[in-house]
Amino acid sequence: MVDLSTALIHGDDKDNRVTDVAPPINVSTTFRYDDDDLIPWTERENLDFMEKKPVYSRLAHPNSTRLESIFSEILDGYAVIYSSGLAAFYAAMVHYNPKKIFIGQSYHGVRAIANILTRNYGIEQHPLEDIEKCASEGDIVHLESPVNPYGTSSDIESLARRAHAKGALLIVDSTFASPPLQYAWNFGADIVLYSATKYFGGHSDLLSGVLVVKEEATSRQLKDDRIYLGTNVANLESFMLLRSLRTYEMRITKQSENATKLVRFLSEHQSEFDKVLKTIYHSSLQTEEFVKKQLVGGYGPVFAITLYTKEQCKQLPLKLKYFHHATSLGGIESLVEWRAMTDPYIDQTLIRVSVGCESANDLIKDLASALKELQDAA
Repeated sequence: MVDLSTALIHGDDKDNRVTDVAPPINVSTTFRYDDDDLIPWTERENLDFMEKKPVYSRLAHPNSTRLESIFSEILDGYAVIYSSGLAAFYAAMVHYNPKKIFIGQSYHGVRAIANILTRNYGIEQHPLEDIEKCASEGDIVHLESPVNPYGTSSDIESLARRAHAKGALLIVDSTFASPPLQYAWNFGADIVLYSATKYFGGHSDLLSGVLVVKEEATSRQLKDDRIYLGTNVANLESFMLLRSLRTYEMRITKQSENATKLVRFLSEHQSEFDKVLKTIYHSSLQTEEFVKKQLVGGYGPVFAITLYTKEQCKQLPLKLKYFHHATSLGGIESLVEWRAMTDPYIDQTLIRVSVGCESANDLIKDLASALKELQDAA
């Protein structure tokens, strides 16, 4: 296997259909049949032919195939691409069809899908603490690590042992620490999920998601299901994601370094903002041994802080120069979000910080200046 940086640039070379160095934008939704390959659908052994000879873009198209080639190589499994991270999670629920799902702290969109499945199909939801008590064969344990919006880590290996002892499968959402930061396979994950909207996309201009599984047969079934769920990634967004993947390693490495520096500064100077800055959350502040073992390539670029009042949460974004006040994360530009704007379950004094590729020194000065202004006004 080649190194990550090489795979990101050349992992789809085998899928070249034209002589262009940069993959072209394919806007067509339908493709002419090959006159030399007129085989009825029912006589096909499988649907792999669509990756070489596309038929209709809901099924597969040239750039979605290229994406799956790259992701399969860099994520060390069989990758299936989707229109969003939530679409990927929903596809996993449809495929594995669990009777029970065990979820800890997680993205509120995942919770919303679980609630829909409970309402419509009676799927039981349980906290992670209930695994030993009531998990059974075929159930799903879902873990985000690092977790949204805090950026803190959980012990994947320990949870995998607990899930597998009961016959359950472990899905790890590794969006907040995708490779080279963390390789969830190494700690017992059965399925790994990423919102490719975030760091893989990296420019706040596309939506996509990825499921990675260990068995080729499973990936084929997921692709078959995707045809009728209607959740393949769109043509233009797949082109933009391909473009983004070429520089992905450089971006996430810089973002990880920047976030670690910001968190270290805030931790060392927290007493200077004692009327404003209440709590700081990030994997780099955790002392458990498993954290460094999991995050072999660096800490995630997202952290969270809590302030003392909701009014301070409203004011902080207004006083920042280099952090946009917006939802989402993973782009080259730094963002802050008063998380209560979009998350109905969260502490209403929490600010999520997504660190970009700017100068760490400039970001530190900007954040320190805004906190000092609030401190002086408190």
